[in-house]
Amino acid sequence: MRTIFTTGQVAKICKVAPRTVSKWFDSGRLRGYRIPGSQDRRIPREHLIRFLKEHGMPLGELEDEAMGKLLLVGVDSTMRGGLEGVLPIEDFKVELAASGFEAGIQAESLHPDCVVIDFAMGRNEALMIAQNLRKNGDYTDTVLIALLSDDDTASGFDRTIFNETFRKPFDAALLAERIRTLVSRRKTLA
Repeated sequence: MRTIFTTGQVAKICKVAPRTVSKWFDSGRLRGYRIPGSQDRRIPREHLIRFLKEHGMPLGELEDEAMGKLLLVGVDSTMRGGLEGVLPIEDFKVELAASGFEAGIQAESLHPDCVVIDFAMGRNEALMIAQNLRKNGDYTDTVLIALLSDDDTASGFDRTIFNETFRKPFDAALLAERIRTLVSRRKTLA
């Protein structure tokens, strides 16, 4: 994963001439630094991502690194709509799964940064999904969030497999902010 780009590399990502990137840099629109004793310019990843987002340009190969990937499992349409309303679409790609089987397929293709599991789908299935994700080495850093009803909160189960638990009803904006915070620790969500 490259963290610093040359003007030539930025030009390829943006599909423009290197001189255009130099003009963006010299005008201050694209932030970066010059190599001491040289005219060579370098653009850090976070500045490039911010520039591309601000100007509505496609992120191209940076999209996977720049966007948080969220998998909602068993989440009803009202809650999903509330979350999608407060999570910026330019920062998050959201996918859905209705069952444990779908969650497994989606996790394989999406490689989510965060998985939100609603216990309304059934406690055993919800716990099985979380345990399977934790057992798989590809998802050890994946943030797991459980959405619990009063019944689930009262019953005992190992909550250490989850990074966070929310009791329903809750504020979608609060959950969205928590997702953003936890995922941004892993990614540059400029």
